[in-house]
Amino acid sequence: MTTRTARDGAEALHRALGLEGGTVAGVLTLPAPEVPHLDHPGPAQLAASGPRARGNEREYELLLEMILEGYRLHYDEPVIVDTPDADLALLLGDQLYALGLSRLAALGDLDAVAELADVISLAAQARTASDAELAGAIWDAGAASVGWGTTDAHVEAKARARAHDPGAADALRAAACAVRIEPANPSL
Repeated sequence: MTTRTARDGAEALHRALGLEGGTVAGVLTLPAPEVPHLDHPGPAQLAASGPRARGNEREYELLLEMILEGYRLHYDEPVIVDTPDADLALLLGDQLYALGLSRLAALGDLDAVAELADVISLAAQARTASDAELAGAIWDAGAASVGWGTTDAHVEAKARARAHDPGAADALRAAACAVRIEPANPSL
């Protein structure tokens, strides 16, 4: 089986948002070929590969890509949405957050909705503090939690991030690795 990459996820997101129509469909672009981080699995592929996503892998990947692109529109460089209008970017980011979370709620995975709400708020807090490394660790740990379930170590690492603990990024990465080795309870 071939491992899906963030580029595969971005292309699937491009197709889905094109079908969605509306303003977002008018500002889509295909992911640039020279963006190397897209050639590896990203948080969406990580979450979709976990046992909690089994049977709905593509849907988990797509909804996580929606939420990630929403985050990028707020704090980073978007991958497939191209608008020079900063206000429109914020509105489309909110729309993509809502689309992704509503798709997750439709799957009945309300625990993962809560986890991703934490990811969104904690990553926003990290970006406000200009800590892109912590924001990346939050996304990776959140994706592992969505895919495999949460652990006490994950909950504690998120508390450390909320408290601006300088060791939070390492704690989040350790929790994300540990849950993939020894899966947590099947629900979050």
